[in-house]
Amino acid sequence: MGLAVGHGTGPELADVFERVLNAFASGRPDGAGGPGVDVIRSPRLYHSYVSLRRGHDVAATQRLTAEDAEHYEAWCRELAGRGTTAVFRTAINAQSLYLVRRRLRAVKVDLLTADGRSLLLVRDQAQGFYTGENTHTPGEVTRTLTFSHEITGAVVEHALERARRTWPDGRIGRIVMAYKFHLLDGAFDAWVADLSERLGVRIEVFQPDTVNRNLLAHGLPDRTLLIAGNEWADIMHVMLLDRYGSDRQENRCTENGCLDPALRGLVEYQTVHGSADDLAGRDLVNPVATVRAAALVAEHHAGCPGAVAATEAALAVLDERGVRTPDLGGRHSTSDVVDALIDTLDVPGPGSVPRDAVLVGGP
Repeated sequence: MGLAVGHGTGPELADVFERVLNAFASGRPDGAGGPGVDVIRSPRLYHSYVSLRRGHDVAATQRLTAEDAEHYEAWCRELAGRGTTAVFRTAINAQSLYLVRRRLRAVKVDLLTADGRSLLLVRDQAQGFYTGENTHTPGEVTRTLTFSHEITGAVVEHALERARRTWPDGRIGRIVMAYKFHLLDGAFDAWVADLSERLGVRIEVFQPDTVNRNLLAHGLPDRTLLIAGNEWADIMHVMLLDRYGSDRQENRCTENGCLDPALRGLVEYQTVHGSADDLAGRDLVNPVATVRAAALVAEHHAGCPGAVAATEAALAVLDERGVRTPDLGGRHSTSDVVDALIDTLDVPGPGSVPRDAVLVGGP
């Protein structure tokens, strides 16, 4: 699998990821004694927004942003060509990242559950304002962006595929799209009407402010598939986590899939939080989201069934003991939390089942 590391706390979290992944892949908490996982690190340390701003003018920022994007895209394509199925990436500069996401036609998927309801959020990262490119003239920046019928259709089809995998009985409560469609001369809603007819499903398109109003007034029914433009979804993700996820942004990881046919098998995992440059080198960054990403990779890509459940059980034990980093009100370092977690884990190795079924929620 691949590992891409950015500035800020990226190197620290990359080490956390490898420790936890190897504990599962080897079948031992100390990460030794088994075949492990072949982790291929990108040779480039990618910029965060803070590192780009440090001592670089606009022209240098443009150049480094483009270089990071070109390198990361090429590296992902190389991995996919070799049959790699997963990449874990620490936070990097968003402008570079969204250039790559446009080129690879990426979508972000997050399943949020609370009080017996579930919401599947699919963020369209392949088109729109976030994926635009800049032209500079003195005192002015012009940003050019694109929406297309083809990409909209690919995003909707992927979202429906994920919804049917998430809810295998096939029942989807509602399909809602939140886009600024009123700025596109009626083209976007015509595309969606065409997709709705072709795919045989009812798709409702709303302005983001209407979706916000409905969320506040009524909530959304169980099994809502929410497909959203990144302009809104990026900002609203934290609120949706609060409403549906019962979790803090700092503890959350998500996955990104690529709709480019050459990368269809590659999934990128990331933390929801940013690079936290102010904490770099202090051993204080919250590792929970990275730990969860390692468990997902172990279970879905390294043949370690039970890894996610075992991790959640261990995190619950740590929470009961008050083992937390300062951002969560604790007094423990990153290393303290990870050491305690690995000591607590009941590690299901590759191809095995957890040794203690009760610990991971079994009968």
